[in-house]
Amino acid sequence: MNKYLLIIFIAISSFSTQASNLINDERIKDQKSCFTWIFTDYNSWRNGMEKKFKRKIKSEEKLNQALTRFDSRFGKEKFDFYQSNLSCSTFKYLVDGNTVNGYVIKPKVSKGKLPVLIYNRGGNGNFGGVVFGSMMHNLFPIANEGFVIIGSQYRGTFTNNSSAHDEFGGSDVKDVTALLDYIPSIEGADEQRIGMYGASRGGMQTHLAVKKVKNIKAVATIAGNSDLLKGLTYRPEMEKVFKYRIPDYEKNKVAELEKRSVLNWTADLSPNVPILLLHGTNDKRVSVNHSIDLAASLKKNNIPHKLVLYPDDNHGLMKNREQANKELVSWFREYL
Repeated sequence: MNKYLLIIFIAISSFSTQASNLINDERIKDQKSCFTWIFTDYNSWRNGMEKKFKRKIKSEEKLNQALTRFDSRFGKEKFDFYQSNLSCSTFKYLVDGNTVNGYVIKPKVSKGKLPVLIYNRGGNGNFGGVVFGSMMHNLFPIANEGFVIIGSQYRGTFTNNSSAHDEFGGSDVKDVTALLDYIPSIEGADEQRIGMYGASRGGMQTHLAVKKVKNIKAVATIAGNSDLLKGLTYRPEMEKVFKYRIPDYEKNKVAELEKRSVLNWTADLSPNVPILLLHGTNDKRVSVNHSIDLAASLKKNNIPHKLVLYPDDNHGLMKNREQANKELVSWFREYL
């Protein structure tokens, strides 16, 4: 009897695991809820952050200030709201033989199928990887407005595979386009309504990905870079990143940067894919000129677009994050 009970238990456990998967595709591996480990509840997460802060901050006063900022940015009420209303999973998928980390977020309840947004993160390597805090701050508010969000961490991020190298707009673009294969397997996702947006380097990633596929209906960039070569005049230290990330960079510097810069091929963009550009005028990482110059080129080439500048705001649009989210939601609701 115990043998049969064990078989039934295993079957039920297997079914429960499959039922909890947000992407029903056998190629997707290791799907896990984002709300696990220290993220099972807000107090557990906060305690984990307090321990992390204590390793760096010795002053009790500064420690309390750091925790106050953490509570102000996140907070138990907001955490509980998103945990109740959103499903969120991390997963692994294969691209070019490399195991790549991804994530998917969607409302738990919806009327009919929802439009899908592919989100392209900024940074490079582990720097800028989409951890739980950035999901909650940047992505949960958008998903909660009625969107399925799926994104890639890019090859080489949060892995020990030294051969999987983020090329900053090279072969890693396949990690983005590969996500399109899995959208039909997300329950409640409308594969006919797909948009794409990215922040910082993710803006470049967005334009490069859209260049390779045909089923993206609208795009948006937040503090995106449009001309990497000219960008070095604004921020010369980025050359260190380019040298490390981009293959054969020192031999083919100009060619490699130009092919990653949408400003060089604006005339080839589809007039059927509208582009939203959001940028802070006090951005020290990616000059606002990237978006201003791109908007001028889009206008010249009759590509539908909208440029929104936030006076005195920074790279992360910290002063206008809520307003920027409203722009994004409004944009994709209109065009998807």
